[in-house]
Amino acid sequence: MKQYAEGLILVSVLAIGSMIAAPIIGHSLSPLLLAIVVGMVLGNTFYPRYATRCEAGVTLAKSRILRLAIILYGFRLTFAEVAHLGAAVLLLDVIMVFSTFMLALWLGRRLFGLDRDSAMLIGAGASICGAAAVLAVEPLLKSPAYKVSVAVATVVLFGTIAMLVYPLMYSLGWLPFSADVFGVYIGASVHEVAQVVAAGGVVSPEVADTAVLTKMTRVMLLAPFLLFLSWMLARADGHDAKKRHIAVPWFALWFLVMIGVHSLGILPQWLVDALVWIDTLLLTMAMAALGLTTRFKEMAGVGAAPFALALSLFAWLVIGGGLLTWLLV
Repeated sequence: MKQYAEGLILVSVLAIGSMIAAPIIGHSLSPLLLAIVVGMVLGNTFYPRYATRCEAGVTLAKSRILRLAIILYGFRLTFAEVAHLGAAVLLLDVIMVFSTFMLALWLGRRLFGLDRDSAMLIGAGASICGAAAVLAVEPLLKSPAYKVSVAVATVVLFGTIAMLVYPLMYSLGWLPFSADVFGVYIGASVHEVAQVVAAGGVVSPEVADTAVLTKMTRVMLLAPFLLFLSWMLARADGHDAKKRHIAVPWFALWFLVMIGVHSLGILPQWLVDALVWIDTLLLTMAMAALGLTTRFKEMAGVGAAPFALALSLFAWLVIGGGLLTWLLV
């Protein structure tokens, strides 16, 4: 355990600092995103001279601690919330998640010439729950840190733009949506949970509530999405007899179990709140570790293609998401 201590202390300090500073810097700023930025700055300045001493702990934060964080994420959701929204909203979320991801894979490979992992990471961030989805997909792909960081950067950029664009569209009356339906639209098509809260809150508290419920239903699809991705990867490796089995992401199944436990209402609220806080801490630690191991030189080499893909997905989320919301809700 001693070999992990220094790295875990480092990422813990960065995570707690980010959780304290994020709401001070901006109400809608996620501590996850702040942690990766701070981590990247340190990772390209001071950290390399201490990397050998901290490597084991930092790697642990990016792997096992990350998987634990995804499992605990289930305490943010209940199955009752999904039932409250109805089948139409659930269908909308399912279509948005899988169509956005498949579009990312097709455009990324065919049009923008990206490698498979980059296209999948960017697609996961756009289709489900932003940075948390990117982190959840990474253990299946085992991608280099810089690819994960680029995917997170696209979430930050276009999710921030979404926080400005959606309230503007509502105020200008561009879409024939009631306030409730517009909340569904925001929740089904904006990247991060924090960005959904910000975009909906600008319109009204009621819109924000509907948007968050819709978004959390979308987040719940993370587990079946990871199973689907495992199946895709197994098929892609099917030419190799040793790789034909599906690598089941057990942390995704435990994520569903935690949603079920939370849905039963058997845990006191103080314990649920504590678990959610711990989960945020663990996710933020993973983000800090990711930032520490990202090198700007590697990121610079990816060019404009990842951001061109993310822009295309953003256009689909805004236009396609609006059309599907109009048709289904």
